[in-house]
Amino acid sequence: MALLLLSLGLGLVCAQDFNPQRIVQRNYDISKVSGTWYSISMAADNRKRIEEDGDLRIFIEGIQVVEDGGLKLSFHFMLHAECTDVAVVCGKTGKSGEYTINYLGENSLRILEADYQRYVILHMRNFRNGTATQVLALYGRFPELKSSFLDRFHKACRSHGLGPEKVIPFSNQVLSPESEIQA
Repeated sequence: MALLLLSLGLGLVCAQDFNPQRIVQRNYDISKVSGTWYSISMAADNRKRIEEDGDLRIFIEGIQVVEDGGLKLSFHFMLHAECTDVAVVCGKTGKSGEYTINYLGENSLRILEADYQRYVILHMRNFRNGTATQVLALYGRFPELKSSFLDRFHKACRSHGLGPEKVIPFSNQVLSPESEIQA
């Protein structure tokens, strides 16, 4: 039994190996984005909006493609010290991987890159009360990802003008190559 559990654990860790050849940055197959996702990290130019009790601090649960090609995002966030479940539908635009959403203002949502079986990085621009906020989110198919995926996210953040002080990790532990599995 212990050997079976060890094999399963090693299989999950090996399944997380970063492979640049699997990264998609355009012409997305949106059906492959559907499914369960976990919030790994977020970054924002207005960090307060993604900090604890921030209005844009969301914890993704799943993404589903709807009939018209839009996306249904299911997530939860804290409202008055209670966890609140929310589902919103993003409208499809004419561009691959780009959507509009009306949530706490007008928003544009764009997939920056994805490895459909491991992670997706989303870029959102929120326009509310005359103010624009830029948010990047890293979602994983696993509750925790190896550091190579976080490195990829940090690179995307830097390319959008967001330094490390703007990033909030949601995972308690990031798997590193040195900590492949903990029994």
